[in-house]
Amino acid sequence: MIKDLFKKIKALREENNFSQGYMAGELGMSRPTYTQIEKDERELTISEAKKVASIFSMSLKDLLNGGKKEIKVNFEKKKKVKKTVEPKMRIIMTQANVEKFKEVLLYILEKAGARPNIGETAIYKLLYFIDFDYYEKFEEQLIGAKYIKNHFGPTPIEFKKITDQMIEKGEIEKVKSKHFQYEQKKYLPRRSADLKILSAQEIQHIDDVLNRLSWKNAKELSEYSHSDTPWRVHKIGEAISYETVFYRDDDHSIRNYDDEL
Repeated sequence: MIKDLFKKIKALREENNFSQGYMAGELGMSRPTYTQIEKDERELTISEAKKVASIFSMSLKDLLNGGKKEIKVNFEKKKKVKKTVEPKMRIIMTQANVEKFKEVLLYILEKAGARPNIGETAIYKLLYFIDFDYYEKFEEQLIGAKYIKNHFGPTPIEFKKITDQMIEKGEIEKVKSKHFQYEQKKYLPRRSADLKILSAQEIQHIDDVLNRLSWKNAKELSEYSHSDTPWRVHKIGEAISYETVFYRDDDHSIRNYDDEL
């Protein structure tokens, strides 16, 4: 199709910690057949290329150009906006939620960030379960971040904008490392989390989620999030509704509804 497309597909797969078997399954082919694609021994059809782009939440044009979808995040201090998602994914978070996002991220990095399995993809999932588990249990938002459905799981769309700001302020450092044979993006905390912004209930909840899930690797966390009702009932690219947590199955629900009867 285009020169070195096979290299770009391999790089995207490794960046997201996907196995060749996972990619083959998503594309509806055998692993040896998929391996031929990464070795430039087999060309992709147009329909297969579209599927590959969808797996990485990209347009076909972005995949062929080697580009990445740009997500813009605007910040506002108090006002909330309507929940519809515009084509450019323009999202507004209150300043209070931005500050909570930062402190929760720093707390995660302090508690679990040094573990070899905790790269960027795993952090996405931990933030998702912290937010959605809290909403199911207490019917209140903790961070209140916006998550979209991607093939590799729920993704907080404010993440890049906020972490870029934190890197610029010297609050965190972004590094690249190797986890097994995969390249991994990691974040190191450069200051301690300000726990005054979090309640004792919120801190206990975050600890519970980290104790339960932070030992899983990115693939395990992705698979676990894939089977969660909020992710399953939405289409790729859609914002995930917090209200769908109340339809979870027993494997994901963390609220004891029997005690409320």
